[in-house]
Amino acid sequence: MSAIRPFRIDVPQTQLDELADRLRKALWPNELPGVADAYGVPNGRVRDLARYWLESFDWRALEARLNAYPQFTTEIDGEDIHFLHIRSERADATPVILTHGWPGSILEYLDVIVPLTAPDSDQDPAFHLVIPSLPGFGFSGPTRSTGWNRYRTARAWVELMNRLGYRRFGTIGNDAGSMVAPEMGRIAPDQVLGVHVTQLFSFPSGDPAEMADLSEEDLAALAHLQWFYENKMSFNTLHSQQPQTIAFALADSPTGLLAWNAQLFGESLDNDFVIGNVAIYWLTGTSGSALRFYYEDAHAEQPAEPTTVPTGLAMFKGDFQSIRRFAERDHKNIISWHAYDVTSVHSTSANDAAGHYAAHEATEILVADIREFFARLS
Repeated sequence: MSAIRPFRIDVPQTQLDELADRLRKALWPNELPGVADAYGVPNGRVRDLARYWLESFDWRALEARLNAYPQFTTEIDGEDIHFLHIRSERADATPVILTHGWPGSILEYLDVIVPLTAPDSDQDPAFHLVIPSLPGFGFSGPTRSTGWNRYRTARAWVELMNRLGYRRFGTIGNDAGSMVAPEMGRIAPDQVLGVHVTQLFSFPSGDPAEMADLSEEDLAALAHLQWFYENKMSFNTLHSQQPQTIAFALADSPTGLLAWNAQLFGESLDNDFVIGNVAIYWLTGTSGSALRFYYEDAHAEQPAEPTTVPTGLAMFKGDFQSIRRFAERDHKNIISWHAYDVTSVHSTSANDAAGHYAAHEATEILVADIREFFARLS
């Protein structure tokens, strides 16, 4: 069951034709006038994206772009795992595994492949890249068993890296990947060189002492988190409690899937990136199975002890703002902590988490941060 099999994407044309027919026949919900996005993703946003999907988006071009990279599948712990594996030509390259989140996909990391595997300067570190689709996501296909939370995924990723012959490696993550990556370090501290993430999801414990003398910057971060909780967190609650309920709508309607996923794709993102990610969920039948990650994680037992592997954070203004006091409670070896502002070139709308997809939105900044972090470890 440990065989690694070459994989190539080849979506049948009949499936693309059926998708186009569904987009043409979409039924649109009633919308109150003048409410903008106060009630959720507005009709205008979804109509524009659906029109682009139907009339302008080129799946075959994206398919060819993905197929230009070596892809494979292997079975781990009873599940099929799809991944890209791009080796650098540099003999001194460091192996790393990069993990996406929801509603993202492996597309998050396409822009960093060349600069990380083949840097222009010999002075910059190079990397061998392993970019898997999370269990139940995209080309890994729907999961067949329960329990695929961050911890089981982290164990699977350690097995994947070992199966590929890597005994020492780094781990990089965004969104759900920022939860999986630290757990890899917890599971295999002797193998994981370092953990680089774009969020450290550490929250107040309820101890009043933790809240004493917080800086204005930290208080602003808490206010931003509170705003997100009060205005944008409904998806997390539903996914964590009843993912199967919404799965019926997402599996039956591409426009429904588009609206549900687009709530977390900021308006500053280009249409091809948004539609490309949504199309992968639709064409692989994983729109519902991906949501189960939230349920499994919400019902998992949380480790009590902090991680100890060297950890680096590159966070972006507009996205989740990590608070170092809380993060250092959960991660005892943070050696790099950088905050970046990409709002000068992206929308500053509260609904547009600028930099959440940093590998795509701010490629050069993220690549430089990854290089700097792993150079410290050499």
